[in-house]
Amino acid sequence: MNWSYVLDLLRISLHAMVPITLTAVGEIIGETAGLFNIGLEGILLIGAFVGALGAKAGGPVVGLLTGMGVGMAIGLVFSIISAYWKGTQMIAGIGINLFALGFVAFGLIKLGAPGFHAVPAEAQLLKLRTPMGALSPLILVALVVPFLAYWFLKRTRAGLILKAVGENPEAADVAGINVNLTRLLATTFGGALAGLAGAYMSVAWFGSVTKELSAGRGFIALATVVFSGLNPLLALVGGFIFGFFQSLATWIKTLPAKTIPWQFVDMLPYIVTLLVVSGVVGRVRFPKALGVPYKRE
Repeated sequence: MNWSYVLDLLRISLHAMVPITLTAVGEIIGETAGLFNIGLEGILLIGAFVGALGAKAGGPVVGLLTGMGVGMAIGLVFSIISAYWKGTQMIAGIGINLFALGFVAFGLIKLGAPGFHAVPAEAQLLKLRTPMGALSPLILVALVVPFLAYWFLKRTRAGLILKAVGENPEAADVAGINVNLTRLLATTFGGALAGLAGAYMSVAWFGSVTKELSAGRGFIALATVVFSGLNPLLALVGGFIFGFFQSLATWIKTLPAKTIPWQFVDMLPYIVTLLVVSGVVGRVRFPKALGVPYKRE
């Protein structure tokens, strides 16, 4: 066995895990409070585009913070529409995705390179040198965040409040909890993590932005949420599994002897996603009030 190939595959898998895991953990926080956002694909794409611009203007850290900020803003708008204005969450999420496609495509045209924008090398986040190769520092963040989220949901009073709001908002309201504000904060935080994940792809991984950069990762993150059953630690496992198969597809295409058609290889991550979700979707218990706007009587 050529161990260099194995290490390359593992290194690519760790990088591919980051956007899926961060986005899924953020969505778990939001869904625990009762709101579900299918606009993650759009937040990833906008976060990548705006993060690249921020990195070019002020450096990689500024780029990552800019992506996180724009994700937070989108999550805030989504939560206002869904929690306060009682809008349909599915439609609001679709709107985010459609807006992102048009916004990023138009933005790339304005930058003078339709469909593609390269992030200068000096604006990209430096990678850590390890025996496995160059690894992004954001990998460490993606490994730590699920544990912090698990502790927050299981061990803190704020985590219990989130669960109460998602399970029985009427009882939470009677207990003096501001249901809509709690949902707003949870979804805004989820948007921030998705925005950071998007900025990571352009600033700390690929070093470029395209209008197809998200490549279904937002929907795979949603599948990871289903797979995890709203458990952040299982979201980390799911993120690595889906990231591995995305990396496997890329890795196989680089091998000298191509015995498998590349079109089939590209389908691997999505086939695995469908198989996993179809196997667990009926067994997962979500909050009773998930997707239901709370109307005070």
